[in-house]
Amino acid sequence: MGQHNISSVAHLIAEPVRSVILITLADGSAMSAGALAEAAGVTAQTASSHLSKLLDGGLLSVESKGRHRYYRLAGAHVSHVLESLASVGPVTPAWRTTPNRSAQALRFARCCYDHLAGQISIAVTQSMLTRGFVVEAGERHYALTPPGCAWLQQLGIDIGDLAVGQAEQGRQCLDWTERQYHLAGPLGARLMDAFLAWGWMRRSPATRSVTVTALGWEGLRKHFGVERETCGPD
Repeated sequence: MGQHNISSVAHLIAEPVRSVILITLADGSAMSAGALAEAAGVTAQTASSHLSKLLDGGLLSVESKGRHRYYRLAGAHVSHVLESLASVGPVTPAWRTTPNRSAQALRFARCCYDHLAGQISIAVTQSMLTRGFVVEAGERHYALTPPGCAWLQQLGIDIGDLAVGQAEQGRQCLDWTERQYHLAGPLGARLMDAFLAWGWMRRSPATRSVTVTALGWEGLRKHFGVERETCGPD
């Protein structure tokens, strides 16, 4: 990528209103211009101007449904950029110890585009590594092992084209609040879909935060060895 492209993208992301819009969409959702204007605290006209620039810059896509237009990130690669930028520099002690419940909820569990992030995701990833279900493979990747494949099938997860040993099926995503890698890529997305389908977790309708249900804590303890008492807040 040329210097011009890097500077152009950086300029688009750096503007405060546009950064809020992008972060609001970082869970993979699609939202109207009005909803994004409200999230960013600006007028509809101002939001429209910023949305046009993000579309022209290739960071957003838009789809029309009837009279309404809905915006979403142009792809997972945009979410990866946002998470990577957030991970640059130290997480301040104030952020880690903040009494703000919304911030605590995001640190504990949140959507990172199509996969799980936060403290609970780190615990799940470490469990899979410890149990030999995935192994580190090459630079910033995880590979599914034969025991891991069998285990996922026993859980009822359709592994589909997730071939054993292929590193591109699991990606190491640097968690910006924990400074550790969590599982992303197709394998991370399959797990997130399963957690939601089983009722183990619920996505917040208003933020990127994810709530673990009572059924989820039971399943996480049984299948991942992740205990509620040692893994953060409710």
